Amino acid sequence: MKDKDTQSSARIMLNKVPEITLFFWIIKILCTTVGETGADFLNTDLNFGLDGVTLIIGAMLAVALFFQFKFKKYIPGIYWLAVVLISIVGTLITDNLSDNLGVPLTISTIVFAVSLSIIFAVWYKKERTLSIHTIFTTRREAFYWLAILFTFALGTAAGDLLAETINLGYLLSAIIFGVLIASVAISHFVFKVNAVLAFWLAYILTRPLGASIGDYLSQDLSNGGLGLGTTITSMIFLVTILATVVYLTVTKKDVIKKQT
Repeated sequence: MKDKDTQSSARIMLNKVPEITLFFWIIKILCTTVGETGADFLNTDLNFGLDGVTLIIGAMLAVALFFQFKFKKYIPGIYWLAVVLISIVGTLITDNLSDNLGVPLTISTIVFAVSLSIIFAVWYKKERTLSIHTIFTTRREAFYWLAILFTFALGTAAGDLLAETINLGYLLSAIIFGVLIASVAISHFVFKVNAVLAFWLAYILTRPLGASIGDYLSQDLSNGGLGLGTTITSMIFLVTILATVVYLTVTKKDVIKKQT
């Protein structure tokens, strides 16, 4: 009994991710929106270009992940900074493939979907679980962040595929992905679909939802948006993320409680 209690305490102490609450999903969607508009702002408005933005954000992400791996517990500011940056990097991966290499969004969507499936398969084979409540070893954390990177890249490609290539528009695309997320939630809470499967499906779908919302708010009226611009849209969501993270840091509402 003592060994079991000790192991349980260590798991909670070292778990590196937040509890899945409403705050988690709110910040996640905000981060995905910033990933879309932030990449566009740095690339177009500040004229850094895709290559320059990729190098800058890639270096910032490396620093954020260094500290994320370094600390032995979940720290909201570091964790969510890494999510914001990896969201931008995921967007840039898709943009580089599409704009610089001419890879069709159909192909990149399929490739990212297959790659993510392989990551999950290897992760499960090595660890026998994909639950984010068991991220208490370096290897599991590495699988976790690698999976997150590809969910953002896949979400970006799928969102752009529907909104731009298939020409459904940003608002309709956001509605479609919102309905899909609601369907996942219903399947879990009503029909008791596996919680881990439901989580990752929702996590993947929030990326194109956030991207579609970001594009709808920031793009010009002639392109089907509201015309707020990437600067204003990015600042609104960044300030909201910051306020929410500060709130969670103070209240610790998303820290996994020690089990008794």
